Amino acid sequence: MDDSAAPLLAEFLSIEQQLADPAVHADPAAYRRLTKRYAALSPTVAAYRSWMSASDDLTAGRELAADDAGFADELPPLAAREAETAEELRRLLLPRDPDDDQDAIVEVKAGEGGAESALFAADIVRMYLRYAERRGWRTEVLDSTESELGGYKDIRVGVQASSAAAPGEAPWARLKYEGGVHRVQRVPVTESQGRIHTSAVGVLVMPEVEDPEDVDLDPNDLKIDVFRSSGPGGQSVNTTDSAIRITHLPSGVVVSCQNEKSQLQNKESAMRVLRARLHQMAVDEAEAQASAQRRSQVRTVDRSERIRTYNFPENRIADHRTGFKAYNLDQVLDGDLDPVVTSAMEADEAARLAGLADSAP
Repeated sequence: MDDSAAPLLAEFLSIEQQLADPAVHADPAAYRRLTKRYAALSPTVAAYRSWMSASDDLTAGRELAADDAGFADELPPLAAREAETAEELRRLLLPRDPDDDQDAIVEVKAGEGGAESALFAADIVRMYLRYAERRGWRTEVLDSTESELGGYKDIRVGVQASSAAAPGEAPWARLKYEGGVHRVQRVPVTESQGRIHTSAVGVLVMPEVEDPEDVDLDPNDLKIDVFRSSGPGGQSVNTTDSAIRITHLPSGVVVSCQNEKSQLQNKESAMRVLRARLHQMAVDEAEAQASAQRRSQVRTVDRSERIRTYNFPENRIADHRTGFKAYNLDQVLDGDLDPVVTSAMEADEAARLAGLADSAP
């Protein structure tokens, strides 16, 4: 563990020196990048220092006990403390998703179930907005297509941390577990006979690309179309061609944005989503080529897989990946999502710890 942690300590001290340089504060992008990395390293460095201190205390205790048997009673608590700090450090040294410090873009699309699915998509979006509010994150709707009953056929929301987040606390680190199919069981408002229907929405979560230069985009690979925005039923929303559709020709990825009145603003929003999609595609491809055993449990989840059921008659929420079940659906939909997310994070961590133990010589 010392070999793994020492380079991180050296990086931490180097960043500390850089942050003391006034020139860094004059560069907002560099300052944000360094503070993010500093916050990410801080818990690991603190755990490393605690482990080193506990190891030194145990070594000193053993030396004293070798000279004087009266010190032998001091060894068990010292050994327990060393083991405890070692386990905490081992957990923090697990290979991390390199995007865990990033903000996120959340896409929600209505699926099977027609109008009811679109209404449930609106409920899911509200859940994420309320969850972001509870965690102090900023949100912005990048684009949306509303249904005639007031739900969403599809919607994309940007989620940003208000400051540098600790490991596991940034939007992508927590929301990435939301990707997949969310199923709802309830009596739709469109149902006249009180029968319970089942419908579903699809959720896609992508890390936002912090530096546009991190994604190589050749302008010649982009086909950009402009068109007039429209709302439910095709009614005209704008009187100018401000909506933007960008097609990335090599990959076939198409992104449209029409929420803003300005063509430039819609183009910026569309480019944010396009960069995030291309980045995620590159990550998925690299991981698939590297190994069939993904580094994170969330990576193994097929985005077409049903991951969660929301049962309104029983006020029950059930996560099918982790076995999590609770009867406080109303509270979860109001943004109390942390217990559900934490169950996925803990399952992911347990799987990686098991994989680390299996690969140990």
